[in-house]
Amino acid sequence: MQDIIDTLISPPFLATMLAAVSAFATILAVVMPILARDQMNQRMRVMALERDKLRSQRLSEFGKEQRGGKAKLRQTPKGFMQRIVDRLDLRKQYDNEELRNKLKMAGLRGEAPLVAFMFFRVAAPPLSFLAALFYFFVLSDMQASTGMKMLYSVLAAGAGYYLPNVFIQNLAQKRQQAIKIAFPESLDMLLICVQSGMSVEASFGKVAKEIANQSVELAEEMSLTTAELSYLPDRRMAFENLAKRTALPTVKAVTTALIQAERYGTPVGQALRVMAKEIRDARMSEAEKKAAALPPKLTVPMILFFLPVLFLVILGPAAIIFWKFQ
Repeated sequence: MQDIIDTLISPPFLATMLAAVSAFATILAVVMPILARDQMNQRMRVMALERDKLRSQRLSEFGKEQRGGKAKLRQTPKGFMQRIVDRLDLRKQYDNEELRNKLKMAGLRGEAPLVAFMFFRVAAPPLSFLAALFYFFVLSDMQASTGMKMLYSVLAAGAGYYLPNVFIQNLAQKRQQAIKIAFPESLDMLLICVQSGMSVEASFGKVAKEIANQSVELAEEMSLTTAELSYLPDRRMAFENLAKRTALPTVKAVTTALIQAERYGTPVGQALRVMAKEIRDARMSEAEKKAAALPPKLTVPMILFFLPVLFLVILGPAAIIFWKFQ
């Protein structure tokens, strides 16, 4: 027993054990980063597979919606419109990035709306001119000279030139209003999804499904953002495309916050929480502003409609009694 103890405390044995421990520590120092890198690569592969899965899921949902008879995101242009546009070479004159952005803001995507817009931009003036001629010379009994009727028809043709732009602008405004109304609630749901541990892509997809009953327009935009987050090389492009398609200050502010959180590594939930609070405060401020503007707007209707009826109710019986005893 004494020999074993002497062996354990002998300098050669201690030096050997120290060398073994040092060698083992050196091996761990070299191998651990390699193992960690392998785990990171494995995690990135898992995330890539999950992203591909989300992308396939969204594409399959779009396909089911199209097969079910619902509105398609992209439509095929009409044959006769396409032929006229190609024959007159209208793309060179009208097709540009600004026009495509306007159509996207109105919810019109693909080649079909673009071809239809260019066709009606050329066809609307002569059609308006012919319709005005038919109305003034056949249907209307307006007592005017032939020159005046021709002048009115020319003015109608000039108005027809701007009809496609007015139509697209009205569609875009209605779409923006629908998105603006539903966006605060969708932002709150997005915050809840992110805080629960879901990824940004999955959160956008979940909110798109939940908000569809309230706003189809916003659900469509968020579904497109989900698909773009899945296949675009830079996630910043997906957020910027969402801001361009909606053209709303609130949506642009949220996308800017998401881009900054993505770039600098700040928590996405914190950024969404701050933006949700700011949007709720702005919505309350806008409601208070509208409520404060009601009294001046109601002054003229009250003078024209309310006060005469009030005077009639108050003075009517006295006037009847006075005329009765005359």
